[in-house]
Amino acid sequence: MLNLPNALASLRILLAPIMFWIILTPELFTDNGFDITWNYYFASLLFVLASATDFFDGYIAREWNQMTMLGAILDPLADKMLILAAFLGLMMVGEASAWAIYIIIVRELFITGIRTVAVSEGLSVKASWAGKVKTVAQMIAIGFLLMRWPFGDALLWFAVFLTLYSGLEYLWGFKAALLKDEV
Repeated sequence: MLNLPNALASLRILLAPIMFWIILTPELFTDNGFDITWNYYFASLLFVLASATDFFDGYIAREWNQMTMLGAILDPLADKMLILAAFLGLMMVGEASAWAIYIIIVRELFITGIRTVAVSEGLSVKASWAGKVKTVAQMIAIGFLLMRWPFGDALLWFAVFLTLYSGLEYLWGFKAALLKDEV
């Protein structure tokens, strides 16, 4: 069912590759007489707009009771597409550590696999606060890296730490759900 929250998640999915393209093609601005900083500003603007849809789609879905199975699939997919598009683009232009991005991608793929197993077993392992904080930390790091602000690299590594911690927390939740299901 396509409702407003699902439309917002779909918009995030559409904005991710556009932002990725802008990060990778600074000549879009420089060849037209603009300073390279306009590339940073525009990519950042798209990222902020797309990130805002993450808050609003969840809020609207809960408040208006519009939670759907499609939304449960689209929302995390859209989040991953946006975050990974930004991180991969930043890595490709030399603004983010390849090791940090590798760790984040591996964690995301691993947890997605665990979620798939959980769903196939009929288990519900909800996202924790650590997972939500991890997403916010990643988004802040991306904003700093996109704008070439100081401490972007330190924020990226802090986000990596939270990414690993929230992954472990998710595994503990999955294990607890498995053990509860066996009892």
